[in-house]
Amino acid sequence: MNKNKDIQNQNDNKIQELETKLVEMENNWKRALADYTNQQKRFNEEREEIRKRANEILLLNLLPIVDNMDMLLQHTNDMGFKMIAKELQKIVSMAGLEEINTLDKEFDVTTMEAVDSKEGELNKVLETKAKGYFLNGKLIRPAKVVVGKNINKEEQK
Repeated sequence: MNKNKDIQNQNDNKIQELETKLVEMENNWKRALADYTNQQKRFNEEREEIRKRANEILLLNLLPIVDNMDMLLQHTNDMGFKMIAKELQKIVSMAGLEEINTLDKEFDVTTMEAVDSKEGELNKVLETKAKGYFLNGKLIRPAKVVVGKNINKEEQK
């Protein structure tokens, strides 16, 4: 009978040991799964960041072309050229490029760069030399503007 009790105790100990190992293996499996999930999430975030950066670089390289087309649009009535310029503008807009509206606005150092000043309403944008742009809400090029100096609104009246 003692022998049966010893065998039963050994079996109980073995079962307890196996249950402990099972819980340990299950915990290790859960940690590994969590690590894998976190790594996948980081990988996807990095891939998205690389895609955004690539788009930003491409659009920055296209901006001189957009500027030149805008300048040419002021001096031509060619309908074919106007259609091409409109299509390019549509494509860059769909990519998230947004023009900064500057004319007759207060000068804003966060989105504009003053390249000159001349007589006019104090701190008011009088002329835009180069358009500024946001890409998906991020400033990628400040607008280059001419700002008014020396004349307050009261002095103009």
